[in-house]
Amino acid sequence: MSSLPPDQTPLNRHSLVAIELWLHKLGAQQIEGDVSRWRWVLEECSADITMEQDQLRVVWEKKGNFSEYCFPYGLSRADVEAAISHGP
Repeated sequence: MSSLPPDQTPLNRHSLVAIELWLHKLGAQQIEGDVSRWRWVLEECSADITMEQDQLRVVWEKKGNFSEYCFPYGLSRADVEAAISHGP
């Protein structure tokens, strides 16, 4: 497996392979049949992560409630990871 760029690197400076590696390292799993969607299951909630053309879309589900956040690829991987690790 290849290594990731420094964590302050904006996502738009990552290769697709690097973004996929990062999501895998977070514990997300790619949704079968859709290469742009990932599912991340945590103890109290879960997230559907979609790699869209202009942004990374995260839809959180916690106890039947949904929250949606969109992160432009110009943000650093560290900032996006901190935000999505915080949860809904």
